[in-house]
Amino acid sequence: MRRSEFLRAVDDEFGARATTLLGDLVLPGIGRSALDALEAGIPPREIWLALCEETDVPVERRYGVGRLEPRR
Repeated sequence: MRRSEFLRAVDDEFGARATTLLGDLVLPGIGRSALDALEAGIPPREIWLALCEETDVPVERRYGVGRLEPRR
């Protein structure tokens, strides 16, 4: 997952709450906010999965999101 795909997935899933979640929610599995984790070089996919886990995003909406076109 690229950074752009991560940001698109967060925006699609959380809408208006996306900015607040990225900056304010400390992800227990990572120990920092999503934005801090990106800056620290943690892979976007790992951050996305931690964010989904913490916010109870259903499993069927966790994979393949953020891509402009699905993989074939």
